[in-house]
Amino acid sequence: MDPIRVMVVDDSVVVRKIVTDVLSADPGIEVVGTAVNGKLALAKIDGLRPDLVTMDIEMPEMNGIEAVRAIRAGRNRVPIVMFSTLTERGASATLDALSAGANDYVTKPANVGSVAQSMESVREQLIPKIKALTGRPVAGLPRPAAAPVAVRPPAPRTTPHKAPAVLVIGSSTGGPEALAKVLPLLPASLPVPVLLTQHMPPVFTRQFAQRLDRLCPLTVVEAVDGTPLLPGTVHLAPGDFHLTVRGSGRGATTMLSQGPPENFCRPAVDPLFRSAVTAYDGAVLAVVLTGMGADGRAGCGAVRDAGGTVVVQDQATSVVWGMPGAVASAGLADEVLPLDRVAESITRYLARAVPGVPPKPATLTLATGAPR
Repeated sequence: MDPIRVMVVDDSVVVRKIVTDVLSADPGIEVVGTAVNGKLALAKIDGLRPDLVTMDIEMPEMNGIEAVRAIRAGRNRVPIVMFSTLTERGASATLDALSAGANDYVTKPANVGSVAQSMESVREQLIPKIKALTGRPVAGLPRPAAAPVAVRPPAPRTTPHKAPAVLVIGSSTGGPEALAKVLPLLPASLPVPVLLTQHMPPVFTRQFAQRLDRLCPLTVVEAVDGTPLLPGTVHLAPGDFHLTVRGSGRGATTMLSQGPPENFCRPAVDPLFRSAVTAYDGAVLAVVLTGMGADGRAGCGAVRDAGGTVVVQDQATSVVWGMPGAVASAGLADEVLPLDRVAESITRYLARAVPGVPPKPATLTLATGAPR
């Protein structure tokens, strides 16, 4: 198999060397060129024909966001991974880059200690995303992320089907843009509460919730521990906290914890889905959108076993068909749909929901941490 051809775009000579050295050390990756700003990257991209581009955000002459827009304007669909800082400004710029057409992002290797630590940070974050976005095998994942996967028909139900009383959504790579297309199509009169886990670090989730809130008829908030779950509000898991549902005789509320990562993630999708099954006695509509890995597969199994419904995004419209593919190939998806049909499916299933029906009282035991 030919190595993955990568172009590195960054105005910092130190960062360019770190990224180039890390990628070149992987036998499956070849750095075919570098550029110090977006303008030079545009001049080189057609000649180099990279399989993937890493892109800094703040650069002279043409910044990363402008470069992404220009690349996409030329109908070039090469995967682009942005380098971002964990700051309010960095998060906002990264979300702008994703809206412009970038596929994913990693934390910029700056101010993290020694060069060796910077290199390890790049290696852990960037290489799995490069391989997932180009359809190559990734250590710890069940299959090449973009390889054709057989969709198994949904397994026969052993529990009566239940009308949903809550909507839970999980997504990762490609998720911000997928959610920005699905959630605005849901009406403000949605009869159930919504809980959402998107794999994202702190700071990013607050900014992302604010952006979605501006786009949607629904109210979108970054989740806060102990908030009552009411119809028409979307609660987004905050970075570094699992979001789950706590059921009681007084109704369901949000619960945040810093329990161990699941599927290498915190927040993770599986804890949310499992807790919703417990709190709502299986009356759950679970949706899994684009993302690498298999987070959500076990949770979807719990949803269907309890009488709930599972909808996943199809391979053709997913940036990475890891998470939804894992669910579909396990025979756990009631529907496998292109992204532009997901909102309609949600609305159709929720037409049978009964507003105001309280969840079944339940006791949920989780590893706990300091609430946000």
